Amino acid sequence: MAEKRRVFTAEFREGAVRIVTETGKPIPEVAQDLGINETTLASWVSRAKRAGNGRGESESDELARLRAENARLKRDNKELGMERDVLKRCMGAPRSSV
Repeated sequence: MAEKRRVFTAEFREGAVRIVTETGKPIPEVAQDLGINETTLASWVSRAKRAGNGRGESESDELARLRAENARLKRDNKELGMERDVLKRCMGAPRSSV
């Protein structure tokens, strides 16, 4: 017997597309989390991008955003490295001599 098709509200579709576009999570992961078909979500995302409802960033905007994110991640990584070194010294970890 044929399975009845599920109907999704516009709000649900828009929310699902926003999760993909704003978080950068892969479509398969988001689809599984929401309990929907991966192909269905991919078509919603594609339709939203064509309509201009997706992220809508120009390449220069996206590049600027990615550069800022990269700089922030580098700062965070440097800070975590320093914290790790301090903790190593506090724990009395033996220093390797080369």
